[in-house]
Parts: sequence; C-alpha cells; structure tokens
Amino acid sequence: MKLEKITAKAGRRYHDACGAAHGLDLIGERWALLVIRELMMGPRRFGDLKKDLHGLSANVLTQRLEGLEASGVLRRRKLPPPASVQVYELTDWGYEIKPVFMVLGRWAARSPLHDPTLPISAVSIMQSFETMFDPALTGDAAMTLGFVFGDEPFVVRIADGALTTARGIDEGAQVVLTTQPPLVAACVYGKVPPAAFETEGLMTITGDRGVFDCFVGFFNLPEKAAV
Repeated sequence: MKLEKITAKAGRRYHDACGAAHGLDLIGERWALLVIRELMMGPRRFGDLKKDLHGLSANVLTQRLEGLEASGVLRRRKLPPPASVQVYELTDWGYEIKPVFMVLGRWAARSPLHDPTLPISAVSIMQSFETMFDPALTGDAAMTLGFVFGDEPFVVRIADGALTTARGIDEGAQVVLTTQPPLVAACVYGKVPPAAFETEGLMTITGDRGVFDCFVGFFNLPEKAAV
C-alpha cells in the first residue's frame, strides 16, 4: 500500500488524535505546503515546480511529491498526445486546503518579520490577490486584467465584489502587464508606480493603464501585529 510510505516514519509523526496534528503529519514536512501551493492553479510538470520553488533540490522535491501522492493530496498523470508528459495535480480533497492557505497567508502577513521583497512565484502572486483582496473597496467595479510572466499567462477578474484568478489568456482583458511576479507585488503591495519599472524595460503595460491603477487600490497589507 502507498500509505505505508507515510506510516513508515513513525518517529516523525505526532501521535496525536487532534485533526490539526494529523494534518501536519500529512503536509508538515518542509516544502510540502509550497508544493501544494504551486499546484493550486492546475497541473504542473516536475521541472516547472522546481523552477518556481527556489532553493528546493530535485531529490527533496521528489520526496515531497511521493509523500503527498501517498497521502492522497496529489496524483500523477500523463497528458494526452501531443504533449505526452507527466504532470502532478491536486486531488479534489487536496484542493480543499485552499482556505487554509488564505488564512495562513493573511495571518503571516501581519508578522513584523515578514519580508514582502523576497522572491515570489507566479502562482503565489495570483493566490495573494485572492487572499488580500478587499471587496469593501471595489464598489461596483468590474474589470479583467492579464498578467504575463515569461511564457505563463494569467487572468484576474473582478465582478460583483468577488475576485477570481485563472491560467490562460482572456482576449477581453482591459489591461495586460508583461513582467515578473516580484515587480507586480511591488506595485500592488508596495505601491511602487509602474513607470519605475517601465523606464528600465522591466515591465510593459498594454491597454487601459487606469484599470491597473484602480486594481492596485483594492489591496492593502494588514497592520503588523504588536509583538
């Protein structure tokens, strides 16, 4: 049984009936949660996962993928021709952890030690939008924005006070930013004017720039916790 891979390391389990303790038995290994994060927006190849998880070795990534597969959090499958490559994807149950990520992310953003200038992946910046979006600031705003990071396109939609993200291109996007995730984070959360990156050739904006300016106003980092 695949489950034997999990139970074999008995010394690393918490031996506690608490659901949270068992959850940590399943996903508490270093890097496991970030592997799950990178699969939140659909299947990924091994190489794509390694590229976006800075500092993670191929051996450790293999171990985490095997452990998460054994626990039922993710599965492997082969894409049909002409792709014919192996990908990893979350199971339906695996996707159910998403609200935990959002609560954890917002809670951790209040830490005085949180450094928002560190590297951030494309999936992570998209997930951060869902986490930090403040619907109270949108009114009746409706917009569609495109973000292109290298060869990875994403779309963000806001309508009826809700924000959704997805992979892919929306030809109806009112504005499209071609850049890198950390620079978008600097604009949205650090309120750095896009022009600061455009003049250096690090960002290209096509379409209605005012839409992105409005979009930035829907996000604010929470106040730091008093420690």
